Amino acid sequence: MQPICLSFDNGPTPGVTEVVLEVLARRRIPAMFFVVGERLRDPAARRLAERARAEGHAVGNHTLTHGVPLGRRGGAEAVREILETDTLLGPLREPERLFRPNGGGGALGPHLLNASAAAHLRAGGHTMVLWNAVPRDFADPDGWPETAFAMAEAATAPLLMVLHDLPNGAMRHLDRVLGAFADRGVAFLAEPPAACVPLRAGEAEAGFERFASPDPAS
Repeated sequence: MQPICLSFDNGPTPGVTEVVLEVLARRRIPAMFFVVGERLRDPAARRLAERARAEGHAVGNHTLTHGVPLGRRGGAEAVREILETDTLLGPLREPERLFRPNGGGGALGPHLLNASAAAHLRAGGHTMVLWNAVPRDFADPDGWPETAFAMAEAATAPLLMVLHDLPNGAMRHLDRVLGAFADRGVAFLAEPPAACVPLRAGEAEAGFERFASPDPAS
């Protein structure tokens, strides 16, 4: 089976992210956490982001509100979603300045960014991390393991799998899923597959423009 890079979006969520971190620590698996900026205003949630970094996991920006995808917003509003989350992250965002846009259910396309957001990411030296496997644990908290197994079986290239540390009960299956992957010989990657990184340290890879729409007319 292909290697998998694990990522967790939309947290930190007290009562859930701790469970995820404990499973990862016990199994010695690295992961990436893309956090919603407004959640960091809760001291308990911020401590979880700090714990994730202290335990060796990457922490990145997943917009301030996780609302409408940035490609469907005005330029200034989209930039604010990124900038305010970077400010809330503070030193947690360094040195890589990781950013993941929200896709509105896992879709990829020009709705992810607008021109202003894309320019801001390039100027700020950000690395944008996308995905190629979304088992939809946010919508199917009990059925997602089978979807994840099927995705892994069908993969012909390394996967960047998106899970969510949300309070819907899905993460109670995490240990079983990771154990099954380990039993099947899956290697877990600390770095995202290159195919899922269209912007690295502000330098655009071929195809980056496919993920940005023009700013709406004022």
